[in-house]
Amino acid sequence: MNKKVLVQDLGLKDYKETWDYQEQLFKGTLDLKIRNRREALDLETPNHFLYVEHPHVYTLGKSGDISNLLVDEKVLAAKGATFYKINRGGDITYHGPGQIVGYPILDLDNFFTDIHKYLRFLEEMVILTLAEYGIKSERSPGETGVWLDVGTPFARKICAMGVRASRWVTMHGFALNVNADLGYFDMMIPCGIKGKAVTSLNVELGKKEVDLVEVKQKLLKHFQVLFEAAIIEKTEA
Repeated sequence: MNKKVLVQDLGLKDYKETWDYQEQLFKGTLDLKIRNRREALDLETPNHFLYVEHPHVYTLGKSGDISNLLVDEKVLAAKGATFYKINRGGDITYHGPGQIVGYPILDLDNFFTDIHKYLRFLEEMVILTLAEYGIKSERSPGETGVWLDVGTPFARKICAMGVRASRWVTMHGFALNVNADLGYFDMMIPCGIKGKAVTSLNVELGKKEVDLVEVKQKLLKHFQVLFEAAIIEKTEA
């Protein structure tokens, strides 16, 4: 098993450019797995973890409903936002500045072959990170992601998740609101779930801004423990 994970922080990067890069890494791992099987080889498959912030963008998963986007292209353009239909699970979501987006591109054969466990571990990584800021968060039954005040009229989502997997190789991932402009969530029905609010870490802490680098480090620390991974940081894409 190769539990080394190469971590790259791409900074602020266009959604489509990042998606293409994800696909490149994803395909590289899949091709190597197919070659291993075809040629009876045992070459190590790589594991990646990408951090990124995106300019304002809305993405719709393959099972999503376009009616959950509440505005047209003209309004999006006026707000400086773009829209993409993509190949992850889940419905509609928003990415933008002040949000930490993480894309683990892992060969789960190197860890465990269980997508349910994989999602729960990503959620736990976020839950443990938020706990370090004194925020009690949890899972909401039947709803992927991380929430606050589940089961109350004040339930609100702080982290969305949507993944794709093929031959146990993952892509896409999670989006944690840290200093997010929550006004952009008003232009959609987040994740297709009506009547549920969205929040951000800075709002919950009553701060203008939370240190993004610090949050990323905490997330990575918990990821490393949960996945028993050896982290290797790469400074450039």
